[in-house]
Amino acid sequence: MAEPQVGTGTSRRAFLRSVGVTGGAGAMFATMGALGLAPTAAYAAEKEAPFRAPRHGDFTLQGRKGRPAKVVVIGGGIAGLTSAYELGKAGYDCTVLEARDRVGGRNLTVRGGDRLTDINGVSQTAGFSKGQYMNAGPARLAQWMVTLDYCRELGVPIEVFTNTNAGALIYNETTGMKAPVQYRTAKADVYGYVSELLSKATNSGALDAELTADDKERLLTFLKSYGSLGSDYTYTGTEHRGFNVDPGAAGAPGEKLGDVPSLSDVFASNVGRYFSFEFGYDQAMLMFQPVGGMDRIPMAFARAIGEEKIRTSAPVTDIKNTTDGVQITYTQNGRTRTITADYCIATLAPHILAKTSHNLGTAVQTALRAVKPSYASKIGLEYKSRWWERDFRIFGGITETDLDLDHIWYPSYGHLGERGLIIGYYNTGAHSDVYSALTPPQRLERALDQGVKIHGGKYRSELAASYSHQWKLVPYLEGAWHSMPGGPDAPAYAPLNTAQGHVYFAGDYLSYLDAWQHGAISSARKVVTELHQRVLAS
Repeated sequence: MAEPQVGTGTSRRAFLRSVGVTGGAGAMFATMGALGLAPTAAYAAEKEAPFRAPRHGDFTLQGRKGRPAKVVVIGGGIAGLTSAYELGKAGYDCTVLEARDRVGGRNLTVRGGDRLTDINGVSQTAGFSKGQYMNAGPARLAQWMVTLDYCRELGVPIEVFTNTNAGALIYNETTGMKAPVQYRTAKADVYGYVSELLSKATNSGALDAELTADDKERLLTFLKSYGSLGSDYTYTGTEHRGFNVDPGAAGAPGEKLGDVPSLSDVFASNVGRYFSFEFGYDQAMLMFQPVGGMDRIPMAFARAIGEEKIRTSAPVTDIKNTTDGVQITYTQNGRTRTITADYCIATLAPHILAKTSHNLGTAVQTALRAVKPSYASKIGLEYKSRWWERDFRIFGGITETDLDLDHIWYPSYGHLGERGLIIGYYNTGAHSDVYSALTPPQRLERALDQGVKIHGGKYRSELAASYSHQWKLVPYLEGAWHSMPGGPDAPAYAPLNTAQGHVYFAGDYLSYLDAWQHGAISSARKVVTELHQRVLAS
């Protein structure tokens, strides 16, 4: 049954909604622009209050003397490092306890010689050559993210990360595709046919109830350009699809791709499902990465905090609120140790914290258990030559598939060099579970078998080294991000959003950008502000 329409405003909304469903967010926004309905620069979303870092002067102004408050930060990931770094600016005596042998948490860069052992006792040593690396965890930073502010503050140089590339590929085997298609070609065909259909509907009067005469004229003008339509508003393919032979000198105009598939074949291929990705607020270009690997960020944090204040290979075994502070028990070098402090900031993954002894109460334990881990995996494939650049003219970006590889990433560094490293799969959920159940050699073989379908024999023959990383199997983490029905402000997680005695909680899961370093930083800064205000008021 059709939704009732009341007035032109409602019908326009319904029309724009249908455009969005058919062509994605980009098509809807462009249509709004053509109709003069797009938001202007005058529109500004409500922003959260700017963060003000604690300062030594905050205590001086109050005439306070004596030792600074002592804080134990559990977890040396981005949330924990941010907490210690910001509190350190005001002179807090911070100690960071990190269970693993390095800081960074899920911010993990794997280089040649790195040896990692999973929770099943299976070890891998990466054989990557000098200068090659894989970001096993976070690998990209949107330009609006606060993470870039810390790169500036901590002196971490950045470079462009190519998140979308018109030259990358799409391969949907289950739809009957016999060969991959370039992203630009698939996009041109989908947008072309969607524009043709909307033009036909507009010209036939099907949208007269929704559009004024001026609206129709503007929309048709937009669609003709957007879909690269002919004078009769039909899509027959243009240079937007690409070339078999690229244009050259005089006498060599190039050869455009021919054999434009039918509308039915284009929709049957299901390639259009990938295009809304590039409009995501957290995925839109430009994106960036630290030069030399994402772990340059936690390394810089650690230097700024002071290496002597960070204890690695120090898993916490018990957290106790006391009448005047906290008592934290941990192990290091085979010995059980105890540290006392005024406050504690627990930044462990919630499902790991739930398995840690504590006296924080049943409400906290229930909230921790309500947060479920989600899984993701990557495999790094180093090649003896950058054949994807030479043979396919792909310089960075992501190939999308419906195979259990999910995505293939091409490096955004080292262009035109001798060697390079591809992320041969970046998969999540059930697909990640498939690979977690395999041994490292089996994961490699499965990844190569499927990659050959897209890139041919060099995907196997040029291989030099590999390393597979399954976040489900990583000690003290056992997950890539979190599932929190209702979001971090849901009542189920309320005990984690407030201090429990002298213990605070921070992490990307307590933000609206779970799985992003921006989320971890934002959560940490919220807790730092609350703790500092509490100390000043005490």
